[in-house]
Amino acid sequence: MGICKLCNSASKFISKEIAVCLKCIREKADDALQIAMKAHVKSRKFFELPEQPPKDPDGISCKICVNECRIPPQAVGYCGIRRNEEGKLIGGSSEKGNLSWYYDPLPTNCVADWVCAAGTGAGYPEFAYTQGAEYGYKNLAVFFHACSFNCLYCQNWHFRKKTFHPEEITTYEFSQIVDETTSCICYFGGDPSTQLPFAIKSSKIALKNKKGRILRICWETNGTMNKNLLDEIITLSTDSGGCIKFDLKAWDENLHKVLTGVTNKRTLENFARVAENFNKRRQPPLLVASTLLVSGYIDEDEVRNISKFIASLNP
Repeated sequence: MGICKLCNSASKFISKEIAVCLKCIREKADDALQIAMKAHVKSRKFFELPEQPPKDPDGISCKICVNECRIPPQAVGYCGIRRNEEGKLIGGSSEKGNLSWYYDPLPTNCVADWVCAAGTGAGYPEFAYTQGAEYGYKNLAVFFHACSFNCLYCQNWHFRKKTFHPEEITTYEFSQIVDETTSCICYFGGDPSTQLPFAIKSSKIALKNKKGRILRICWETNGTMNKNLLDEIITLSTDSGGCIKFDLKAWDENLHKVLTGVTNKRTLENFARVAENFNKRRQPPLLVASTLLVSGYIDEDEVRNISKFIASLNP
């Protein structure tokens, strides 16, 4: 049972850590956010991450994601992986990735499984090996150990333990694990947005080495990346038959900040940018959306508004 510190209401649907109810988040936005951000500060201090995206006027500028950190000397960006060492931006390069990986036999529990080539055979024979689920093939699941959000309900929060203790792999090493029964690569995490230079370069190498085989490039992301990087992944996925799955976590910006610590403006803008390319390849669909139902916070109004937004882009 949680108690809202603004209206004093009590409910099992009020998070004890967030300490504000959904009604107050919507109606008393500034006050609610001030209270809820204490939970973000607490969680980030535990992992020794910056409480807010650093904005040092004399720091090094990083524009890889929406946070656009200006990182002071000997400090890290909001994601924890990009850092300023002696005036140089280190980490999150195109040469090394901080990640873990595994082979996932197809069909798998991908959010897009009900429409993607691996789960349905959509796009056969250009983008799928079979007319149904691709039994006998596998997905290369790539989990990045950093994120541009700070979701208080993250089911994969354990990755933060590895943000500062990297399991690094080079682009060459990565290319060696894409074998002839790998029909798709899916980047997730954490979030790929913080290490897109590595993911993009690795994908290009893998596609070059595929030797006539089908190899789809897919993403599960919060969609906060720089628009130039987004355009590159749109091309990679469109051409290879892969899907780009966005987590549209909330519609109301203040609620989004309460739950993730970060605005959703870039996410929605980027989702619309991908949607502009939707008709270039209808099967399998290029763009997929998911919304996690956080009890007490993501309600019918949030889902309705997200649905209206999607339909407004392409009914």
